[in-house]
Amino acid sequence: QVQLVESGGGLVQAGGSLRLSCAASGLTFSTYAMGWFRQAPGKERERVAVINWSGGNIYYADSVKGRFTISRDNAKNTLYLQMNSLKPEDTAVYYCAAGRGYYSGTYYQAHDMDYWGKGTLVTVSS
Repeated sequence: QVQLVESGGGLVQAGGSLRLSCAASGLTFSTYAMGWFRQAPGKERERVAVINWSGGNIYYADSVKGRFTISRDNAKNTLYLQMNSLKPEDTAVYYCAAGRGYYSGTYYQAHDMDYWGKGTLVTVSS
């Protein structure tokens, strides 16, 4: 059974930082692209960052470029999202997702992901 478990969310002031982690089990982690998506209240789920299976190709949404960094440790089956210079508009539930295939990070949209975590809430106060 595949499990993706996010952690690291919380309340932070604007300008602060958080590091999200996603622990994966039940799948061959190194053969999946991994991504972070977020959903704010009343809004559609948004693709934040996706990293391909090898870590060699990464997609970032324009809204987070230069502030967020996605990374993966295939030896630990763990995905990370370092979030710096946080803004109130980053407030959302952040989801970890896994997608099969060997495509570039840019390729994977939400509907391309095969497994999802339950999410972790990030709240940025102004």
